[in-house]
Amino acid sequence: MRILAFSDLHRSVSATRKVVEASSKADVFVAAGDFAIRGEGESDTIAFLKQCGKPVILVHGNHDRPAEVAALCADWVDGHYLHGGAVTLDGVTFTGLGGEIPHRNDAGWNVSESEERAAALLEQAGPATVLVTHAPPFGSADLQKDGSHHGCSAIAEFIRTSQPELCLCGHIHHSWGETDQIGRTRVQNLGPTVNWFDIK
Repeated sequence: MRILAFSDLHRSVSATRKVVEASSKADVFVAAGDFAIRGEGESDTIAFLKQCGKPVILVHGNHDRPAEVAALCADWVDGHYLHGGAVTLDGVTFTGLGGEIPHRNDAGWNVSESEERAAALLEQAGPATVLVTHAPPFGSADLQKDGSHHGCSAIAEFIRTSQPELCLCGHIHHSWGETDQIGRTRVQNLGPTVNWFDIK
């Protein structure tokens, strides 16, 4: 399976168009959240993604309204919105978890989960081949400009215990493009570019 993955499009028409233009080479798309900007415009970005004609795995970002993302995926056969859920495509299981974890931003539009809630949602979703999260795991591809780690401990623990093949995330802009390894799991903070992964 050839996966095209990205995060944090933030309503960028040019970044989204580049993703859609690469669709012929992908089997599955992974979209790790932040389609909107400050709670506005999810539909602008997702409307473009609906044109790709391939299965799309989505989680919401902290800028997105989960109910709006769910509604946009409700009648989209190829859209698989995961938040504490899982889907299996061609033998590859994807689990997903959205939002900022843990809560750090007090803005009214910010969508977050506590570490405890994140752990419960991940347990509910169960083990997977590919873990898709908006927040990175704590200590991996999660460095801010000041050198502090802003990842999620619950995600890091889930990876250590269940060892998916991939963890694809975003959220921390300063760490876009960064990779790490937790046991057998490759972690990558994606950013708004085309990233390729092959699952056998």
